Amino acid sequence: MKNKFKYIYVVIALAALGSCSEDFVSVDPKGSFLSTSYYKDEQQATAALVGVYDPLRKNTGGFENMVAMLNAGSDDFYAGGGGASDGMGIQNFSTHSLTSLIIPGSFWNDHYQGVYRANVLLSKMSGVNMSDALKVRFTGEAKALRALYYFNLVRMFKNIPLILEPLTTSTMLNVEQAAPTAIYAQIEKDLVEAIPALPTSVDAETGSGRLTRGAAQALLGKVYLYDGKNAEAAAVLAQVNGTPGQPNQYGNKLLTNFNDLWVVANKFNSESLLEVSHTSAGNSDWGFWGSGRDEGNSLNVMVGPRGYSRPANSPAADLPSGWSFSVPTQKLYDAMKNDPRFAATIFDLKALKAAGQADYIPGYQDTGYFLNKFLPRKSDVRTGGGAAELNYKQNSYVIRLADTYLLEAEALGATGTRAQALLDAVRARVGLPSIPVTLAAIKNERRMELAGEGHRFFDLVRWGDAATALADRGFNAGTDEIFPIPYVELTGTKLKQNPNYQ
Repeated sequence: MKNKFKYIYVVIALAALGSCSEDFVSVDPKGSFLSTSYYKDEQQATAALVGVYDPLRKNTGGFENMVAMLNAGSDDFYAGGGGASDGMGIQNFSTHSLTSLIIPGSFWNDHYQGVYRANVLLSKMSGVNMSDALKVRFTGEAKALRALYYFNLVRMFKNIPLILEPLTTSTMLNVEQAAPTAIYAQIEKDLVEAIPALPTSVDAETGSGRLTRGAAQALLGKVYLYDGKNAEAAAVLAQVNGTPGQPNQYGNKLLTNFNDLWVVANKFNSESLLEVSHTSAGNSDWGFWGSGRDEGNSLNVMVGPRGYSRPANSPAADLPSGWSFSVPTQKLYDAMKNDPRFAATIFDLKALKAAGQADYIPGYQDTGYFLNKFLPRKSDVRTGGGAAELNYKQNSYVIRLADTYLLEAEALGATGTRAQALLDAVRARVGLPSIPVTLAAIKNERRMELAGEGHRFFDLVRWGDAATALADRGFNAGTDEIFPIPYVELTGTKLKQNPNYQ
């Protein structure tokens, strides 16, 4: 399960059920059970559902995480790190020179792992000894998660297999790719069916991190927009957003202070719609880092400056040292320098060093700027078991309300009273005045609001702006909008490589 979607075993957690100290999904699935002898009761189904949630941590967990990778391929960040060979996948995506041998296979495997787990659970759900109400909810969660994993896959690789049943040894090598239109149709079908099955809210103590109706609607609206169904996107996103600037029907609202979004303790806040859970209680260590078993936020240590130090009387932030990935570009600095979100987004260590208030060891592609949204402080460092670097506990957002406000404004054609109100609400939260709503204004607002959260590359591709914005990064139109399929997935199978890749 950890290596390929083809495996016919499901890896899940029984013993870990009692260890959900922070939230429902802060569990490390472990132990192997044959699918033929499992899923007999509610406890086993719950453990299996935790396993379906587990690949969500790829957003910011492990070295090959989604945010660091997607940041590197945008115009706003370099790969960074220790050198040009420090993580060949992320380095080559930053210069848009990926090949089927260099692309990290986990971006394919981990998502298909989630698909496989969802498929197994869905195939077994009717025979589980549990209430009908719970069966409906578990089915909704599994379908919504499968939809999310497929959404990431189709955006990354485009030409992918559509697998809706557990594979067996006799079928695993005969899988063929489906048309992207079929993938989007299935994603939308899964989400439409999941939405009424999901609760409007969850218990903060026992259910934080689980999918809600609003989260699934937000994802569906985003999917519709990527699928070119703007009217459908606007309609469903309106249900999520409600009256701009006011609490929506589920109680979600924009945080008053943008900076509060990045306070580590401020998990599952009112602006969060779908959030990846990380914990320092998992005692993650180097022995299993990157295998999917580590529960810390790896992006935190990745974005920190190398060799950071400061004089005793310095007003500079007290930071642990890191690995200097996701380096903000000068272009992003110049675009944001007068924006109220600048300080929360970019840590200007260049200025601090010039003032004698801090020092560091420049890494690869150093600009002197660092991604402050995910920059850990010394107070965030784990002092218990495991490796300190692998046990940061900051959660990360997959979708938050400011994102859906701007998505709806875009779906509305960037025109009209409601689109204006949605744009105004995002700007008003940070003290910016109203400006006329246009697609250009929405594009810029998404860049300022969501910088460093892994959205920019997909935005550029969706808008058709990637070739222009990434011209100085080696981007080739018609090729680099998607990843090459990992070579190992082509060997002995019926899968075909994406166009223009070897």
